Amino acid sequence: MSKVILADTGPLVAYFDRSDRDHQWAKNCFVQLTEPMLTCEAVIAEALFLLRRGGIAPDPLLKLISRGLLRPVFDLESEVDDLLSLITRYKNVPMSLADACLVRMAETHENSTVFTLDSDFAIYHKSNRRVIPVLGPRF
Repeated sequence: MSKVILADTGPLVAYFDRSDRDHQWAKNCFVQLTEPMLTCEAVIAEALFLLRRGGIAPDPLLKLISRGLLRPVFDLESEVDDLLSLITRYKNVPMSLADACLVRMAETHENSTVFTLDSDFAIYHKSNRRVIPVLGPRF
């Protein structure tokens, strides 16, 4: 895969949680990834919360970051106005902060694919109604 991969919470949790129904799918995808995945701190926070709630230590996820395989590169402060616009546009979904960050990242990384389990990414669009490419088991 040569595109920029934008990692969402679901595949990160599924990769580390062997009881997750999408664990094998996530594991197979991780094996195929050749470049570091990009993400945002909101995704990392969600994933750490869900892993901890499932009794899974945060260490492996944080090690992906320390090894440079997962890079939280989003600057929330500089993007806050665009995030507010997205959250307002999708208030009926409703859109989480993590999802808004990933949509905004998809807008700024033209050749990107969102790695997700979240069906809301079938609803979300980039500016000008452009489709967001998605890598997911049910898309």
